[in-house]
Amino acid sequence: MVELKRDIRSMDLDELKEYFAKIGEKPFRAGQVYDWLHVKLAASFDEMTNISKDLREKLKQEWPEAPISLHQRFKSKLDGTEKYLFRLRDGQIIESVLMRYHFGNSVCITSQAGCRMGCKFCASTLLGLERNLEPAEMLMQVYYIQKITGERVSNIVVMGIGEPMDNYDNLMRFLRIITGEKGLNIGARQITVSSCGLADKIRKFADEGLAINLALSLHAPNAEIRKSIMPIANAYELGDVLDAVDYYYKQHGRRITFEYSLISGINDSDKNAEELSRLLGKKYKFSGNMLINLIPVNEVKERGMKRPDEKRVESFRRVLDKNGINATVRRELGSDINAACGQLRLNTMREEKKSE
Repeated sequence: MVELKRDIRSMDLDELKEYFAKIGEKPFRAGQVYDWLHVKLAASFDEMTNISKDLREKLKQEWPEAPISLHQRFKSKLDGTEKYLFRLRDGQIIESVLMRYHFGNSVCITSQAGCRMGCKFCASTLLGLERNLEPAEMLMQVYYIQKITGERVSNIVVMGIGEPMDNYDNLMRFLRIITGEKGLNIGARQITVSSCGLADKIRKFADEGLAINLALSLHAPNAEIRKSIMPIANAYELGDVLDAVDYYYKQHGRRITFEYSLISGINDSDKNAEELSRLLGKKYKFSGNMLINLIPVNEVKERGMKRPDEKRVESFRRVLDKNGINATVRRELGSDINAACGQLRLNTMREEKKSE
């Protein structure tokens, strides 16, 4: 796996002060540069007008400029959703999505270039995992979108390409910088991190002291079905995963979201809905404060899995409702721009390989 030199944006303020001391600069300069990078969202050292030219040149010699650049931008004519393809310095392509809601702008970011989890209904895993993203590469997805739209990002979901918990250390550094008072200062309660169920990492995440919202990619009402569509389920037993989620809830008391992709003929029957109701029933502390987000699966040609029709989706939801389970059907955004996770990256990288 490729590992890149850390970007200056991946440093917290204390590290930046230490660095400035090493190069003979006064500590207050670190605060100025940090403000330019994480509040004013400068993509270039030349934008830092209150910094001397000599220091700007020194920084340019030591550090590369912005770790990502815009490759393509798409805007839905249906609902205003925007999808961004960013190119990384090593040529990798990643995706981000801007979704506009009545409560503010939400950005869905990518945490890895590719994914190794292998979920059988997902486009993101088809090319495997190239590498983890650095904190700067995660931060810049948010910064870039806020800067070019001129609109404040109020919510972040780490649900794009990759498994965030598989890039744990960089994820935590990203979260601490983005929630920091000296940066964009986005509240922990306005951030959601999704995981397909790395139980040990979820427990570790619970002890970090950040009340981030947790979403579990569940996608099955029992261990057998889960193992058939999610290879990670063979490494982490379903009961252990739910116990870890329960531990997270006990630590933070935040509502738990369960993502459930409905796949025709596999996990979408009324019987499956009854099983799901029992699985998430009264045994767990989170049972009284959870949401099941039903997602008719995005059809990926190579996967061959079909989405159920609207009647089947609604029947599944009604069974959950009858059993006292809070469930909603995810509103489909950006359907005219391939806003579903992984599809644009997959198509773009394949086209580039063909042209090579």
